[in-house]
Amino acid sequence: MTLSKSFAEVRAGKRSGFIPFVVAGDPDLSVTGDLLHELSALRPAAIEVGVPFSDPTADGPVIQRAAQRALERGTNLSQIFEMLTRIKERTAPLVLFSYYNPLLQFGLEKFARAAMRAGVSGVLVVDLPVESARPLHVQLRRKKIDLIFLVTPTTAEDRLRQIARLASGFVYVVARTGVTGTARDLSDESRKVVARVREVSTLPVAVGFGVTTGAQAKRI
Repeated sequence: MTLSKSFAEVRAGKRSGFIPFVVAGDPDLSVTGDLLHELSALRPAAIEVGVPFSDPTADGPVIQRAAQRALERGTNLSQIFEMLTRIKERTAPLVLFSYYNPLLQFGLEKFARAAMRAGVSGVLVVDLPVESARPLHVQLRRKKIDLIFLVTPTTAEDRLRQIARLASGFVYVVARTGVTGTARDLSDESRKVVARVREVSTLPVAVGFGVTTGAQAKRI
């Protein structure tokens, strides 16, 4: 299922969409496949599959430790794609959540082909600025895979409009400045960022980073 169809079903059901996140390969890829299958039974709008990376900048300590454990087991993109290909008929739409270096090392054209074969619906690259995103965007567009961008409280207006032109699937709004998974009260930053995105894009909006309690999720 495509991300657009999944979010259309969320809207038709007048419900909020939930997007869980797992790090591929922690504790191993077999368990990751089982987790993706079980999470899909909860009817999420999508599931983010984290590609473990040795030098993260946006991830908090929980995800960093998970990525380190996966790397210590030798987890790499080729293995992740093999696992996703085996289970692709049994999952919700999958979004690969990665840093750019693993994709460059893999090769952008090869990456897009492998992602299509594995049934990946979207790709989010944490450290890829929109100004440098066209090479990957071209490869993914040829395979009908969405490229998802982060928008933060500090994103400038001109950059926001560039993102709106290139993005597809959904726009990921970072609820606050900082890294993922650290407990802290959410301010009204996310509400303001969502409103700004709505002015330039009709894509669905997902809010993340720093959402650590059920009450915060309900508020969002």
